Amino acid sequence: MEAAAKDFYDCIVVGGGPAGLTAGIYLARACCRVLVIERAKFGGQITITQEVVNYPGAEPMSGTALTERMKQQAARFGAEFLAGEVLSLAREGDAWRVETNRGTLTATAVLLATGAHPRTVGFDGEEAFRGRGVAYCATCDGEFFTGKEVFVIGGGFAAAEESVFLTRYAKHVTILMPTDDFTCAEGTAAPTKAHEKISIHYHAVVTGLEGDAMPRVLRWRDTRTGEEHTFRAEGGDFFGVFVFAGYEPSTQLAKGFAALDELGYILTDAGKKTSAEGLYAAGDVCEKPLRQVVTATGDGALAATEIEKYVHAVEERTGRRALRTPHAAPQHEVRDAGTAAEAAEPEDLFSGEMRAQLASVFARFTRSLQLELHLKDDATSAELARYMEKLAEMTPALSVTRQACAEAVPFVRVLREDGTPAGIAFHGVPGGHEFTSFVLGLYNAASDGQSVAPEDRRRIDALRTPLHLTILVSLSCTMCPELVTSAQRIATLSPFVTTDVYDIHLATDLRERYQVMSVPCFLIEEAGVARPPEFGRKSVSELLDLFERRTPATA
Repeated sequence: MEAAAKDFYDCIVVGGGPAGLTAGIYLARACCRVLVIERAKFGGQITITQEVVNYPGAEPMSGTALTERMKQQAARFGAEFLAGEVLSLAREGDAWRVETNRGTLTATAVLLATGAHPRTVGFDGEEAFRGRGVAYCATCDGEFFTGKEVFVIGGGFAAAEESVFLTRYAKHVTILMPTDDFTCAEGTAAPTKAHEKISIHYHAVVTGLEGDAMPRVLRWRDTRTGEEHTFRAEGGDFFGVFVFAGYEPSTQLAKGFAALDELGYILTDAGKKTSAEGLYAAGDVCEKPLRQVVTATGDGALAATEIEKYVHAVEERTGRRALRTPHAAPQHEVRDAGTAAEAAEPEDLFSGEMRAQLASVFARFTRSLQLELHLKDDATSAELARYMEKLAEMTPALSVTRQACAEAVPFVRVLREDGTPAGIAFHGVPGGHEFTSFVLGLYNAASDGQSVAPEDRRRIDALRTPLHLTILVSLSCTMCPELVTSAQRIATLSPFVTTDVYDIHLATDLRERYQVMSVPCFLIEEAGVARPPEFGRKSVSELLDLFERRTPATA
């Protein structure tokens, strides 16, 4: 009974953006046992915003800083956090069974705060040049277009704000929007309209993108006059196209349980309850007229208040009670290592909080690992060695060996106790957001690791063809860690899969060879034959789908 009680919660919140974090604050403060699960980066979509200026009572700050404050506040009240992916939900009696890649959990109520993901437009060439000129995240990919012409497609809040951000890198930014004006507040649009490096074309629709490995020609039409326009950069240079055309709700978990509207958003009542008993929704995953941080936090607070009432009603009826520790430190390790590592003093690398989290992870190791360093006489090698040696000082389960590096970029390769490769290597220094994925890779190689859905485990065990993944990431990208973690999890379970992760800013030869202008990017090499590059974050299931395509082609 104790083992079951340990994984039983009053509420499990799926999604660690502003809505989910606010719900965590309210529920934990009300002495409910609440777990917030986030598959990518705690903070959600707002973390790509460089400056939030309209959140009430807060000085202008980055989206990352704002949501980190929310997370710390929730933790102080006793909310628990888990970096992982929810695979499925099932209703069992008066509770919900929540299957994750970290194991099975149970809760009286579930709050879906899964947000939304960027929407594609569908113009000719959009998919063909995705990752090679077409991008969807200015923070992740803007710097790849330094000194280049950049086009922004869209006329909403994201288009206005991100266009200004892109002027840091771009030679000039041209906005093409289908409407006669921005659809966001004038206060947001005004700086964009006034910016000397931004031009705006209204009633403009892209009709096609052409080029070779990179886009060289963009065609668009004025829908009022019917006039066709063609853009070619000077000297046949390439340019960038950033698409900010709204978002699609991430409602996969809700399907089959909750009612959705015609656009796929979750329908709720005034208390954020869905059509399913004990299932609530908040934030951008819901049908709503305004999608802002302040409305997301409002949704989270309202949902939490209603969930608290629901939980106590079920408790009185069933007598089942979660093990509550009000205002206590989190019981699950907070696996969002990047933020804590970045906040540490340079001399120590890791803060006290980060060391406590790492100790919790290392305590679960059941096998030893070797960190095989391939070093050169340069600053990157010195930093890599420092990182790995500091990690090894924290646990006897890790040891460090050194050898000369014959490659362009120094790297660390993870070996098992017997000296065989664990399928994990990182070229560069796994800092920023990639520190978390690297530590999770160690955890997966040195223990039973993160849970994998039974069907995915069967598919992994069935792999018999050697597969190698070359993954290009940026340490500032919030979408990269999910791909890296998924690929490394498969590699730790299958002797036929290996992964090499590269900091794209150091791996200039790979970047140029494959004309990579967006991250995450990865190449699958099957039996020595490389397929064309793929882009975007992927789950374990999505990677396995790609692996099972048995027709590799030369890139």
